[in-house]
Amino acid sequence: MMGNNDQQAYDRGTSLFSPDGRIYQVEYAREAVSRGAPSVGVRTTDGVVFVAMSRPSSSLMEAESIEKLHKLDDHVGTASAGHVADARQLIDLARRQSQGNRLRYGEPVGVETLTKFVTDHIQENTQRGGTRPYGAALLIGGIDDGEPRLFAADPSGTPNEWKATVIGGGRQEIQGHLEEEWSDDLSLEAGIELAVAALAAHDDEFEPSDLAVATVTEADGFRTVPVEEVEAAFEAAGLDADDDEADADDADADDADADEE
Repeated sequence: MMGNNDQQAYDRGTSLFSPDGRIYQVEYAREAVSRGAPSVGVRTTDGVVFVAMSRPSSSLMEAESIEKLHKLDDHVGTASAGHVADARQLIDLARRQSQGNRLRYGEPVGVETLTKFVTDHIQENTQRGGTRPYGAALLIGGIDDGEPRLFAADPSGTPNEWKATVIGGGRQEIQGHLEEEWSDDLSLEAGIELAVAALAAHDDEFEPSDLAVATVTEADGFRTVPVEEVEAAFEAAGLDADDDEADADDADADDADADEE
């Protein structure tokens, strides 16, 4: 009985290590992220690509109200996964830091500097009483001195730099595809195609309208990619929605003919 009570104490404490060196609340926060819709980040020669699954959970939901990609500053953006409310708090924190850096120093904040500022804040919630870890993860990418950089921040407060990565559900399949297909000479358009194809490795039953896509380049800064360009990348990745719809229409027509016969 005493052992069970001890286990519950480690389970409920946000700042307690278990005897085997684990912080259970951080692991639960990571589980919350893994249950969220996936977001992919890809570093290319021209900039950083973000592609996030933003499919509405109901036909009555306005798709535009689902916010997975955010502009932090002209040269840096972010993608989120996990609890939306937690992610919004971190995004607001990052925006304030970006604005403060411009006001204080008259220059844009570094991508790595901004990421570590956010992850330091996340980490505080894993060792301070009266709080809980953030149930969200972020991809932070942008341009540093002309070079594209991409970082991931998880609920433990660990910042890692990546060439391409995913946060949210389906990590094993999506990351596996990224590791197989990523190359040093990827163009921005090829990066979007790679991210779309990687998402399809986990779930191929989605349409261009189910995706939110943004890029960050030195020339254009943070840019939301219009649906027409997403459709082109969709087709280039071999996921032509029109063909699928045509096949479905043909099948429906065949069924109708059969019913008439």
